[in-house]
Amino acid sequence: MNRLYHFPLSPFCRKVRLTLAEKKLEVELVEERYWEPSAEFLRRNPAGKVPILKMDSKMLTESQAICEYLEDIAPNPPLMPRDPDGRFEVRRLCAWFDDKFHEEVTSNLLYERVNKKLMKQGYPDSKAVKLGAQRIKYHLDYMAWLLDQRRWLAGDEMTLADFTAAAHLSCLDYNSDVDWHRSQNVKDWYAKIKSRPSFRPLLADQVPGFPPSKHYTDLDF
Repeated sequence: MNRLYHFPLSPFCRKVRLTLAEKKLEVELVEERYWEPSAEFLRRNPAGKVPILKMDSKMLTESQAICEYLEDIAPNPPLMPRDPDGRFEVRRLCAWFDDKFHEEVTSNLLYERVNKKLMKQGYPDSKAVKLGAQRIKYHLDYMAWLLDQRRWLAGDEMTLADFTAAAHLSCLDYNSDVDWHRSQNVKDWYAKIKSRPSFRPLLADQVPGFPPSKHYTDLDF
């Protein structure tokens, strides 16, 4: 049995979970408190990060590398275009959300409000939370601009770029940190992904002490 070491509100773990589920690859989920690393955990990944995917005798790390590996071994349904330009655009957008969006939004909202408490690192930094709330508007507007020109973020087909963005937004939506009224295009895009069978396990996630927002599991949010 494949095994994924993960944390429920990690967008990087959710990205891998969505890819595994979309490709119908069964996996056992093992929740990992990565901020309290055991010697065994560090043997799996000396970087001390999740996700870690155990497949056969291999320990796979880094969410983008894992997802592209899964695309190689299970190409259907495809989550990467076949042409170089299309693959470039998917990778560019994956990096946009995993790097820029993560630094400007996810880390300032989710990590300040949830992770700090779980890790016993004190109270949220109000300046960071305010900055995250400001910066998410820019990113939602950028997504709206993309979706004005395309059916999906990277083109006319759903790709790993959509799962990457949805993974980050779903974590933020758990705390009701996404203004879905800002763009109807973005809301419709998220509704399409949220209604997919691969997304349902994410909606069942619960973090003790942090109940999800009332609309989190609602497909007609």
